[in-house]
Amino acid sequence: MAGVTGIGSGIDIDSIVKSMVAAERAPKESQLKTLESKTTTRITAIGALKSAITEFQTALGNLNKPELFQARAASSSKSELLSVKAGVTAGAGSYKVAVSQLAAGSKVALQAFQNDPANPVKLGTGTLTVSIGSTALPAITVDESNNTLAGIRDAINKAGAEKGVSATIVTDDAGSRLVLSSTTTGAGEDVTVAVDAASGDLAKLAFAGGIDKPGADGSAGVISAARSALLTVDGLSVTSKTNTVDSAIEGVTLELKGLTEADQPLTVGVTLDEAGVKKQVQSFVDAYNKLIGVINSQTKVTPVGDDKAPVTGALVGDATARTLLNTIRNELVTVQGSGSIRALTDIGITTQKDGTLKVDEDKLAAVMDNSFEELSGLFAGEKGLATRLDEKLKPYTETGGILEQRNKVMAETISKIDKQKEDLDRRITSLQERLYKQFNAMDLLVGQLSNTSSSLLASLENLPWAASNSKK
Repeated sequence: MAGVTGIGSGIDIDSIVKSMVAAERAPKESQLKTLESKTTTRITAIGALKSAITEFQTALGNLNKPELFQARAASSSKSELLSVKAGVTAGAGSYKVAVSQLAAGSKVALQAFQNDPANPVKLGTGTLTVSIGSTALPAITVDESNNTLAGIRDAINKAGAEKGVSATIVTDDAGSRLVLSSTTTGAGEDVTVAVDAASGDLAKLAFAGGIDKPGADGSAGVISAARSALLTVDGLSVTSKTNTVDSAIEGVTLELKGLTEADQPLTVGVTLDEAGVKKQVQSFVDAYNKLIGVINSQTKVTPVGDDKAPVTGALVGDATARTLLNTIRNELVTVQGSGSIRALTDIGITTQKDGTLKVDEDKLAAVMDNSFEELSGLFAGEKGLATRLDEKLKPYTETGGILEQRNKVMAETISKIDKQKEDLDRRITSLQERLYKQFNAMDLLVGQLSNTSSSLLASLENLPWAASNSKK
């Protein structure tokens, strides 16, 4: 019986079988474990390589934009009062901007009524139309279902939601009244209210505009009139219906936030966006150095002592990593064009001993000051470095590309290892069962022979001649 010491032979069958099974399993199991560990490590290494290549491609894509080298940087001497954005058409220069008035929307208070919220006043029926300048909102039908101040307020808010018109109820000394506000700015964009076919007090809500303030007697009036922004650019007067002014200076958008003090205009500056280009160039270098770091760490052999095996990277001797590295380096040293900037070294980017790139910031700054426009030709366009490198990298990262195929093969290897483990388990189980059967059969035979021997000896001892001999 499996697991029981031999009764007939006295042999420890269980220990013998376990030792034989372990000896049979160990070599194959060790082989599969080593292969699985190496394959898993390579899958991880290929994943890290693909991630680094993708990050490098992103940096290349950001550089491969001609508009990057045409971008403008805009500044304001007081961004809390005036913020600035500049497009590629903006001319470099400095401007003096003074803001004397901000654009605002209209706000009016309609006729006041004595109103008890518990017993709201009824205003009759008819049609009410709110207009913002010459633009009318959808007409509101006022009937018995909504002819209270609250009902009309809700109807106005629904009709004016898309146009930026809102209504609230304010109660002052004269009574409760509807206050209408508009987000539409600009002179002439005032709120007016027309009432047609009115009955009861509904007609009192009509308001044709004007300049009068709401009266203490409850009459309607203007709380604040719609107005345009007023500013000067280098002393030239500019009027804008909104606080976003994009037509005063070509390619420049001014966002007005506050008024400037008299005779103290703000300074708006527009320059080439050298900082933005420098940032993208540094991102390119950083992404490349990260890629080189990944390749170096996965392909190097590190000695650890005379008596110990060296530590090897997962991709040591791997043709994929070696080919990729050579391809990239060849492109980096390729000379392009015929101008003053034809290679990375011309802008202060050089290769160090470990293969990484280093930026000479002083040289890059000098190039930006003197030959900024030529930078675009080095990186961007069909023949630019970014395009050439990206074309070389695509076969590695695209769907069905080199790295994906490598992963597919290694995934299949892992699946095969799992299958071989299952086969090994079945074979070892079968071997164990067979050994137990053989040893138990041997144990039974030994027991039987032992019993036969004992019985035979006893019979021989009982024979007469054996007994006589025993007495001598």
